[in-house]
Amino acid sequence: MKPENELAVNHGFAKVGGIRLHYAECGGNDQDLVILLHGFPECWYSWRHQLPVLGERYHVVAPDMRGYNLSDKPAGVKNYRIELLVQDVLGLIHYFGKDKAAIVAHDWGAGVAWALAYRHPDTVAKLVAMQVPPPAAWRANFRWRQLRHSWYMFFFQLPHLPEWWASANDFARIEKMYRETIFRPGAFTAEDIAVYKEALRQPGALTGGINYYRANVFKSLFRGGVETPRDADGRIRVPTLFIYGEHDMAIVPDTVRGVDRFIDAPYRELRIPDSGHWVQNEAIEEVNEALLEFLA
Repeated sequence: MKPENELAVNHGFAKVGGIRLHYAECGGNDQDLVILLHGFPECWYSWRHQLPVLGERYHVVAPDMRGYNLSDKPAGVKNYRIELLVQDVLGLIHYFGKDKAAIVAHDWGAGVAWALAYRHPDTVAKLVAMQVPPPAAWRANFRWRQLRHSWYMFFFQLPHLPEWWASANDFARIEKMYRETIFRPGAFTAEDIAVYKEALRQPGALTGGINYYRANVFKSLFRGGVETPRDADGRIRVPTLFIYGEHDMAIVPDTVRGVDRFIDAPYRELRIPDSGHWVQNEAIEEVNEALLEFLA
């Protein structure tokens, strides 16, 4: 991995609810807490461009979510249910001595962040979600085109085969994904890709990441949403910024239509027409500027 002094981050481990989570952090504990949640198939390093920038004003913590990299990887699909992932974030907030935090999240991290904001709005000062809309919007907007782009979600339900497919030839398909699904050339260097591969080589890490899909896709996205109570309206009641790179290979623009319909709080939206799915790594300046303005 990159030298720590180049990233200006510190590393540690937090024990939350029986799970040991590795995290990277910048800033002091006396500052307001901001938690950065990564997606699949990444780790804390997904936020390398945001940690030092936000760390000048906030105590910024980017964990390896459960199942990833250096964090614990409990066996069994049931241990990756969305409600447990939410409890991990609540545990981190309390671990750092706070009652609430701003949550900045991408991909699966955004899925967890939406669930946290719905179930425990008093713990979320502000919410920034990137690329993934709230589940209620996903279900309302889901169409055939999105189904075709979501093929991998169904493939990942299979046992064992997805792990073999993704790891074959030294994670060649993962490397190809990072190189070919970006819209802005150079977003990922060979060194960056090597860091992600190293994280996926940790025992159990690839299965842990894929288990997010196995545990939650059908229940959360296609069956009404176990992430909220049965009488839930799916609406979010915390100040929210939604960031979307419009050349996403996984989530088509129609799927993120009208996100504001599901937010009962101050809402902002940033569409970036020349960025793909990995928006915080592609549109670094735009994302960082939007984060600093929204979180201020």
